[in-house]
Amino acid sequence: MPRVVHFEISVDDPERAISFYEDVFGWKIEKWEGPVDYWLITTGPENEPGIDGAFMRRQDPAVPTINTVSVASADEFLTKITQAGGKVITPKQTIPGVGYSAYCQDTEGNTFGIIEENLSAKE
Repeated sequence: MPRVVHFEISVDDPERAISFYEDVFGWKIEKWEGPVDYWLITTGPENEPGIDGAFMRRQDPAVPTINTVSVASADEFLTKITQAGGKVITPKQTIPGVGYSAYCQDTEGNTFGIIEENLSAKE
């Protein structure tokens, strides 16, 4: 069954947000060395319940946090999402060495992501 595996928090000032979340929760936050500004968040040890996430620069004030669901096939789930009345906001994109992702909207207007893990994914 697909599960939420990642969250993204939109921020205006990444350094301010990093300071806040490190001070308040003790989270470990590191800049990702990818093609976009993205800061990976480790919220706790892998052997404890919970998920990790990231900060990304705010692009839309109406979307403060996005949960990402792990799926077996991005293409299959993009079809299921649209057939169920949802919308694809951004088409499937490749994240080299990670997999394939897309942003969608449910029937209530909530934005969420899907990700198909594929460590051999290349652009």
